Formats: sequence, C-alpha cells, structure tokens
Amino acid sequence: MTATMEMPRVQECTVHGCSYNHNGCRAFAMTIGSMNHAHCDTFVETPNKGGIESIVAQVGACKRDDCQFNLGLECRAPAITVAAGQNMADCMTYRPAMIK
Repeated sequence: MTATMEMPRVQECTVHGCSYNHNGCRAFAMTIGSMNHAHCDTFVETPNKGGIESIVAQVGACKRDDCQFNLGLECRAPAITVAAGQNMADCMTYRPAMIK
C-alpha cells in the first residue's frame, strides 16, 4: 500500500475574476504553472461559480520544476498564495530553486 502526501492548501486567493474564487478558492485541486510561468492553470473566468463551497483548494500539481518547493512536479510548500501578477492569477509562493 502506498501512502499519499497531504497536498498544500491554497491559503489565499485574491483573484476576484476567477469562478472558483468565492470567499476563497473552492476548486477541489488546482494546477500551477507552465514551463515558463507560475500561473494558476485552474483559473476560469465565467459568470458561473465553480468548485465545492465546503472545501479549501489544494495544489494538485505544479509544472514549475524549477521552484524550490517542487519535487517530482508536486508542490511541497506548506501552503500557497495566488494573486494577480504577470498573468491573471499567479502563484506568489513560487521561488526559483537555488543553482547548485
């Protein structure tokens, strides 16, 4: 039997244009990034509300393998913050890994 790790929670999201953000991010799990930017891939701009009202989102996957919190494309930060940045919704917890 394989044990699973607890996914980091989305501590705060201040992107009001996202359909998953109503009193916090309500996506079941979000995906962060592309190969060149740490944005929220789960961002959806529509008048319909999405997600599950009774949960707080967690980071399901992170494509930024150059982040110091990324191990095997999984986020190991205790929690993340999402806010408006270069794109509509960016992971503000992203930190470039130290070069060895």
